[in-house]
Amino acid sequence: MHTQLNPVGNMKLLSQVEVDQLQKSATSDLYNLYRNCSLAVLNAGSHTDDAEEIYQKYTDFHIQVLRRERGIKLDLENPPEHAFVDGVIIKGIQEHLSVVLRDILFTNAKYKNISNDSSEITHVTFDILRNANVIQPETDPNLITCWGGHSINQIEYKYTKEVGYQLGLRGFNICTGCGPGAMKGPMKGATIGHAKQRNNFGRYIGLTEPSIIAAEPPNPIVNELVIMPDIEKRLEAFVRISHGIIIFPGGAGTSEELLYLLGIMLNSKNQAQKLPIILTGPVESEEYFKEIDAFIGATLGAKAQSLYKIIIGDAEKVAKTLKIELEDVLTYRKNIGDSYHFNWSLVIESDFQHPFEPTHENMANQNISYDQETSTLAANLRRIFSGIVAGNVKSSGIKEVRDHGPFEIAGDPKIMALMDKLLTSFVEQQRMKLPGTKYQPCYRVIGE
Repeated sequence: MHTQLNPVGNMKLLSQVEVDQLQKSATSDLYNLYRNCSLAVLNAGSHTDDAEEIYQKYTDFHIQVLRRERGIKLDLENPPEHAFVDGVIIKGIQEHLSVVLRDILFTNAKYKNISNDSSEITHVTFDILRNANVIQPETDPNLITCWGGHSINQIEYKYTKEVGYQLGLRGFNICTGCGPGAMKGPMKGATIGHAKQRNNFGRYIGLTEPSIIAAEPPNPIVNELVIMPDIEKRLEAFVRISHGIIIFPGGAGTSEELLYLLGIMLNSKNQAQKLPIILTGPVESEEYFKEIDAFIGATLGAKAQSLYKIIIGDAEKVAKTLKIELEDVLTYRKNIGDSYHFNWSLVIESDFQHPFEPTHENMANQNISYDQETSTLAANLRRIFSGIVAGNVKSSGIKEVRDHGPFEIAGDPKIMALMDKLLTSFVEQQRMKLPGTKYQPCYRVIGE
């Protein structure tokens, strides 16, 4: 199959300089990343979370950027057939292809030489979101980020939909990691809540990054997709644009997100910040949250536990709680003169901003001990879970483990025992990979 498509949105009309820039990027070392991310969005709805498997299945897929009189066309060779209906590409997928063009080629060229300065990293995060039209000052500030696993059971998935429905009834918009499972459920539920309230402007924002998009392609409900340059900027984007955060059951990736968030909120400079955090799931998942809460208490302490609420089996209470606490969020930002739509006042230290490359050496060298600041321990734990995510589903991480064996995780014996117990529970509950996939651990926990 061979077809040509017009980009849509803000990539529809480009200057000649911009066209030149895109064509140069599309024939450079960046091309492979652009091709793989394009393939990922074309493969939306796939039933695999193995990025390598997707790439291997479509080795004959190619995409080219062609110059035309008013801009460009995208030339697709051998794309996945399920991205088309009666020979015409699905509109949502066409939009997502335009996002890949914008965020991988256009944005990447703009920010390829950013410094390690914390304020500049935050500026880049803001600028990417602004250019993607995610930050809309004229809209009501009511965005709830929902985190949770791509591999959850049907009971948990139905619960995420119910929470989304209750949020939609109350006018909340939804932001997730854009994939399946606990990322899709809240969006799906919110569409019904919005429809009942005759809200035709519901926002379903999906934030992803290049190394995870193939394992978690955008679900079909996402109507605003952004591909951040790396996991750290993705996480910063989540917390700065959110007015509340919900955490559903999940695996290593969800733990990474929670540790990132708690590490930031434990910073004494953020003591006055208002950002409601709710951990929630159906009654059947109560034990999961007990495990998570116990791990947080034993590693980061009671102060970290005080930063979130746990609500079990009550979707309506989750939505009502966020509705009430939204007033505190907006009042706080108004009093300090901060933006309603991008939390500039939140302090994010460099430990949480610089990209972490999950190599065997970097994984082994993380300081996992009580002999440091609690927020620093949270940052180091976050990197460990990030590495496990890479070994589970990211192409580069899978290759690293295949070539050199499992990552070795070492540290304080007490923390190692707690981590081993938590990770084992994730494996037993099939939270590491999609059900039906035999999971081979990409890590080995060893005590000092």
